[in-house]
Amino acid sequence: MELTIHTFIIVCPLVFLAGMVDAIAGGGGLISLPAYLIAGLPSHAAVATNKMSSPFGTALATYRFAHNHLINVRLAVPSVMAAIIGSFIGSHVSLMVPEKVMAYVLVAVLPLSAFLVLNKKLFNDKGSNEVTLNKRTYLTASIAAFVIGCYDGFYGPGTGTFLIIAFTVFARLSIKTANAQAKAINLTTNITSLLIFLLNGQVIISLGLAAAACNMLGGYIGAGLVMKNGARIAKPSILFVLVLLGFKVAGFY
Repeated sequence: MELTIHTFIIVCPLVFLAGMVDAIAGGGGLISLPAYLIAGLPSHAAVATNKMSSPFGTALATYRFAHNHLINVRLAVPSVMAAIIGSFIGSHVSLMVPEKVMAYVLVAVLPLSAFLVLNKKLFNDKGSNEVTLNKRTYLTASIAAFVIGCYDGFYGPGTGTFLIIAFTVFARLSIKTANAQAKAINLTTNITSLLIFLLNGQVIISLGLAAAACNMLGGYIGAGLVMKNGARIAKPSILFVLVLLGFKVAGFY
């Protein structure tokens, strides 16, 4: 695909917004992936290039959690291994799906992902900050990492949120502890799928690097904003981008 200045003008501001929204309230992937589709990238290239901007912010967040000793290494190791396998499978399945079918899948799954990510009733913060290492916890974490890793390799947006929901509902962890474990897994799935897409020549590197810089800047500014209710900016932003995508699919521009 030949890039034009028009492509960067569409993608970069939206990915900047995605980084800011993600830092404030999560769900940035629901803005960044549609940004590439709105700019006219083929579905495979959109998913693949979106993976290039994702690991940077996730890596910073993972480092922060690790530095504060919030990641349980003994639980993270089997989870990460399961996530690598899941992401590997999901990425290869994504590449095997025909471009036209992939486009329909993305347009159908985006609103569903948005609903789940923005539905705060799914979050249960009654779990413990202490990780109880037993068979239930290991099995729950590993299965969740594998299944959601497959999803992240195939598609992506909402992965971190889905992991947090799985850990709080089934492993009975607090949101803070679940978030720390989720970041380590999400970083792994991002890097795994990115490598596979790079090896298959699906990533538009120049656009991905520019978007990554914008995403990090948006995340930095978003992290510095003091807001009681991040959803006030997150929900309208995500809905706005989904409406733009709807117009694009309908052929209005």
